[in-house]
Amino acid sequence: MSTGSAATGPHVLRRINATAVLNALRDAEGHTATVSDLVVATGLSRPAVTRALTALADAGIAEFSGTTEHHIGRPAQRARFRAELGHVAGIDIGPHKVLVMVADLAGTVLAQHQAVTPAGHTGDGVVRLLRTALTDVAAEAGITPTDLWSVAVGTPGIVDHERGEVVLAPSIPGWSSLPVIAELRDWLGCPVAIENDVNLAVVAERWRGDDGDNLLFVQWGERIGTGMVIDDKPYRGASSAAGELGFIDLVTDLDDEPKPPTDGLGAFERLVGAGEILRLGMARCDQPLRDRLARTGDIADLFEAAAAGDEAAVSVVDTIATRFARGLAVQLLIMDPRCVIVGGGVSRAGDVLFDAVRKRLGRLLLVPADLRVSALGVNNVALGAVRMALDAVEERLTALL
Repeated sequence: MSTGSAATGPHVLRRINATAVLNALRDAEGHTATVSDLVVATGLSRPAVTRALTALADAGIAEFSGTTEHHIGRPAQRARFRAELGHVAGIDIGPHKVLVMVADLAGTVLAQHQAVTPAGHTGDGVVRLLRTALTDVAAEAGITPTDLWSVAVGTPGIVDHERGEVVLAPSIPGWSSLPVIAELRDWLGCPVAIENDVNLAVVAERWRGDDGDNLLFVQWGERIGTGMVIDDKPYRGASSAAGELGFIDLVTDLDDEPKPPTDGLGAFERLVGAGEILRLGMARCDQPLRDRLARTGDIADLFEAAAAGDEAAVSVVDTIATRFARGLAVQLLIMDPRCVIVGGGVSRAGDVLFDAVRKRLGRLLLVPADLRVSALGVNNVALGAVRMALDAVEERLTALL
């Protein structure tokens, strides 16, 4: 008997067709479409699409939702993907916050909540904060945490994908030693996955932003990391440690001592991270701006002052842009991506910073760089986690067919 017989036959073809129609229906505007729309989207025949829709309706995944009027011929019946059938959660764990999103099966975010981690927090404290935030945001979405079909977690550091554990996370003390994913699976009773936060930001950019097949994404905040897509495939490296731009050590002419390595920051992060931007602003700017920075800790005030022509603030921007361009150029010369997208907290700086970065990159590269600022803002990691959770739901949906 052939070992491949179970993977062939009419029932397998029907399931493949139904999955193709399901994906097209879910991606359609408003998650509704006619048979004709789905024939075009999938390349399947009209009878095959009709059979697939019937199977989806019988399984409760889709429903017929009325007709579309035509001037000639019969009205076209519309089908709708039942996005409300289940829910997923995407979680972004950061050094200073926990952001949780709950979305339906079409990826529409129904509720989100961000909790600030207290000073001196450890991994155990983050777990408690995560459970509370997930419970609260699930309630806002009208469900309980155990109703979730799938969950994905984005985390700083290096992730062992085979074990589903964080191997190294310098920015959260005690985080890498915790069996977080196993505990969440036991609590929620659904698949739970974990991925490096910057890799998830890349997933979000390709889902909701840029779909480039050669893409470099830079997450720029207090920490700095990059996610790479090469020939339409995410690249993580042999140890899932590729793209740690924050740890590149540049030879610079700093006139002050760098922070000690006990802060967990890489050499490049200490040069251009949000903490260094704030420190330079406090050191160079006039007293009113220093007072504002000290009170709020928000470097957006510094960039606003630079955009308004404040000379001291402009000097800070020039310094940071020069340093950042030097480090980024190293990765661009090696990778040669089609475009570079910058996200994270510093991306809010806008043109006053990134025009300066572009200008300096032009002097360091062999070919011009297409440098863009992410349109997804600080939500990109959580959105990427939602997308990852939705991918895990595919198996559950197709099992219903």
